[in-house]
Amino acid sequence: MLTVPNQRAPNHKLLQLILGPLESQVMEVLWDGEECCVRQVQARLDQKFAYTTIMTTLDRLYKKRFVNRRMLGRGYAYSARVSCQEWKDTVARDVVAKLLAGTQSSHEALIACPLEAVRLQQPELLQDIATILGAQGHTLMSGYHGA
Repeated sequence: MLTVPNQRAPNHKLLQLILGPLESQVMEVLWDGEECCVRQVQARLDQKFAYTTIMTTLDRLYKKRFVNRRMLGRGYAYSARVSCQEWKDTVARDVVAKLLAGTQSSHEALIACPLEAVRLQQPELLQDIATILGAQGHTLMSGYHGA
C-alpha cells in the first residue's frame, strides 16, 4: 500500500474543480494519512452529510482510482492512493501535455501563465528562473521584472 505523507491541501481550488467539493473534502480527510471507514470520514468533515452520501462519494473516488479500499468487517476501509503532492504533479503534467498538444497560442500560455503567476506571488523567484535558464533566461525574464 502507498505511504501517504501528511501533505494536506486545505481548500485546494483546483482539486474542487476536478473532483467536486465533497470529493475534495473527502480526499483531504484521507490525505491526513490514516485509513478510514465511512463513519470516520463522515465524522471528520466540517459539514454533516448522510452516511450513504459519504459511502457513495468514497465509492466514486475508488472507481476514479484516487483511493484504495480493503474489506474490514462488513464494510470497507479507505486510504488515499496518491499523496496530495503526487496528485498536483499529475495535474501539472496533464495541463502541460494538453497545452503542448494545442496551438501556438497555447504554447505561449504554457510559458506566460506560470511566469505571470510567479511574478505576482513571488517576484524574487524570477531571478532564480533566469539564472537557471542562463543568458537566454535574462532576456526572456526582462519583460517580467517589475511589470
